[in-house]
Amino acid sequence: MSINVCNDRSMASITSLPSGVSGSSLVLLSTQTASSSSTIDFTSDIDSTYKEYQFHFIDIHPSGDGTKFQFQVDTGTNTSYNQTITSSSFYAYHAEDNSGSSLSYDASYDQAQGTGFQDLIFYQGNGNDESCVGILHLFDPSNSTFVKHFISRGVRYSANDQASDEYAAGYVNTTTALTRVRFKFNSGTIDSGTIKMYGVV
Repeated sequence: MSINVCNDRSMASITSLPSGVSGSSLVLLSTQTASSSSTIDFTSDIDSTYKEYQFHFIDIHPSGDGTKFQFQVDTGTNTSYNQTITSSSFYAYHAEDNSGSSLSYDASYDQAQGTGFQDLIFYQGNGNDESCVGILHLFDPSNSTFVKHFISRGVRYSANDQASDEYAAGYVNTTTALTRVRFKFNSGTIDSGTIKMYGVV
């Protein structure tokens, strides 16, 4: 693969990166597909191999209307999924008929040393053509010195014909290694959709 670079009114082709410069790549570790699933769980391959893990959620569709797509984590062989989280969230939307738009912070989607599931998508409809997509980044889950940071960006289409861009970020307040990640809706099931887990090289 070559990269075209413009410099001082000229163009050159770069076929390799200079010594000491490297790019990142994704290693697919697991793929899970929902079918009326109460949760989607990743319980292996989360370890010290990678400093960042990404979870790509694709065409996630709920059984219930107006639900929240969420995640939580756990340590070791624990399966309670109730780690302590502090987070901040905001969203922006724009109606397709240009009737309205907004950029908003809403503390109701946040946690302050809470042990509940963290909202990633804030209000997902279950219409036939409604779904959400996005990426959750989980950083250095095996670190035994620092808390574990995360950031998520999700996009959804809603029945009132709006594009909504939704963000959540924060940290899991533990220095114990995280080994499990669970996704679910706050009510009902994950009717369909796929989540892929990647390690970042």
